[in-house]
Amino acid sequence: MDPDAVRERVADLPAEPGVYQFLARRSRGRDDTDGERHAADSYERVLYVGKAVDLRSRVRSYADPRSERIRRMVREAESVDVAVTDTETQALLLEANLIKRHRPRYNVRLKDDKSYPLVQLTDHEFPRIEITRDPDPGATVFGPFTDKGRLETVLKAARETYGLRGCSDHKFANRDRPCLDHDIGLCSGPCVAETDVDTEAYLGDVEAVERFFEGETGALADPIRREMEAAAGDQQFERAANLRDRLDAVEAIHGEAGDAVASEGRHEDSDRERERVIDVLGVAVEGETATVARLHSEDGKLVDRDRHTLDAPEGERSGAVLAAFIAQYYAERDLPDAILCSDHPDDPDLADWLEREGVGLRVPGTGRESTLVDLALKNARSRDRRDDEGRALAEALGLDSRVSRIEGFDVSHAQGKSAVGSDVTFVDGSPEKSDYRRKKLDDTNDDYANMRSLVRWRADRAVEGRDERPDPDLLLIDGGEGQLGAARDALAEAGWDVPVVALAKDEELVVTPARVHDWDDDASHLHLLQRVRDEAHRFAVQYHQTLRDEVSTVLDDLDGVGPQTRKRLLRRFGSVENVRSASRDELERVDGVGAKTAQTLADRL
Repeated sequence: MDPDAVRERVADLPAEPGVYQFLARRSRGRDDTDGERHAADSYERVLYVGKAVDLRSRVRSYADPRSERIRRMVREAESVDVAVTDTETQALLLEANLIKRHRPRYNVRLKDDKSYPLVQLTDHEFPRIEITRDPDPGATVFGPFTDKGRLETVLKAARETYGLRGCSDHKFANRDRPCLDHDIGLCSGPCVAETDVDTEAYLGDVEAVERFFEGETGALADPIRREMEAAAGDQQFERAANLRDRLDAVEAIHGEAGDAVASEGRHEDSDRERERVIDVLGVAVEGETATVARLHSEDGKLVDRDRHTLDAPEGERSGAVLAAFIAQYYAERDLPDAILCSDHPDDPDLADWLEREGVGLRVPGTGRESTLVDLALKNARSRDRRDDEGRALAEALGLDSRVSRIEGFDVSHAQGKSAVGSDVTFVDGSPEKSDYRRKKLDDTNDDYANMRSLVRWRADRAVEGRDERPDPDLLLIDGGEGQLGAARDALAEAGWDVPVVALAKDEELVVTPARVHDWDDDASHLHLLQRVRDEAHRFAVQYHQTLRDEVSTVLDDLDGVGPQTRKRLLRRFGSVENVRSASRDELERVDGVGAKTAQTLADRL
């Protein structure tokens, strides 16, 4: 975009708070036989995400950027998209969510960040209500919110009051009687005919919940208050107390997402003596990588310390890095009573948000607090073994920056049966188990086809924005040249530009698109890849065994052989055929199999 194009776009923007995104277009897929690429094979790529109190005024400033980096970003962009929010705080949280989801190259990005929770009402005949970080297409979305625990309380209250469903589409479509949620009063049961739920009445309840999340607190608070008063009148004091707590959460939820008061339970005065939990942050920027060290103190004692890596575009100052880190790091974590920083976070909206949440934010100059900040800075500037592994791996592979986040892939099957794939994640050399994924694959006795299908599944989700995990710095394939080729084909088809290598088991050779590496057995970066490869293999085999044991067999119909005994038999002998050929003594050695059951097995099999 040139300056005139930016000014032309600004004319249509509202002077309200919100989030803006600079977008470019990228093509993916294959060329046709004439060498032309179809428009349908292109998609929007987010270059930069920002927030603003006044969208029109803020975007107008990009017509005359103040730095060469931003000027380069504007030239690369082809359009600007905006989302209006009710408050500056919502804009701050939404910005953190979008940065996490899209990983824009011109933003400071925390590599292991989480996103803030949202509430969605799906676009169905009977809409589903749920908390999510990855909304469905066409859903009505509210938030983001900072306190997931409070949000869960409010969602339960909304469902108890209005009976909205929370089940998956699969469960909804395959029920022949109401589920437990209906029995305990959480759902009106629109999935079955016997409950006789009227569609228009259900949609009216959906509209009431929408009004609540749009700011009409009474739409949910008033029914709860009436029920609370009735319970108190009937001397059901425990029920009334529970409803009172629920009412408090309902009335506080809009203050949390907007500009109201700080949430209940946080410190109301600013006396530092009452700050029990303190996080101390020190930042070091080196090239296009930044490290934030966090020291965690409770009751004056250091109880934890950790380090986090961020992608920091060239020229970003430590204040901008700290602001990005705080907004993204605390997306799914409790806020401390105070945050001490080595530099002033470069974001006044962030400071306002923390103040409303009752969190002290300061840059100490002297005393014990200053000593803690100096210690955090020393941790940020030092290199540890994990840094050395990541840097050595990047150098050995010729990558531009240190490898922090690695995803490892493996497939497992039994001669084509119960085929599965694993996708494990390591961050700074350690497993990040919350980011593990697994997938059932089509049953085929072809390792290359299975790997291609697995990697294509991951790549499509990343490109389409359906995978909430950050893009990795490296993909590791368990296998050799064939598996690597299959993975590269999948990446090319999806248009996902991520470095990929393979690690072959027999000789521990690292296979790249350009060459094969035979690193020393004691090389730390080889050990890093081996840990990822071995974990991907373990996770795949574990899932395959689970699926194999769940397959229906003739053992299901035998008296005295329950689900647990069946699993023990299959794990011990491997197949029904091996159970059939086992002796009575061998069968009785299996936990849960006595003489009578062993005789039944022998007679029936």
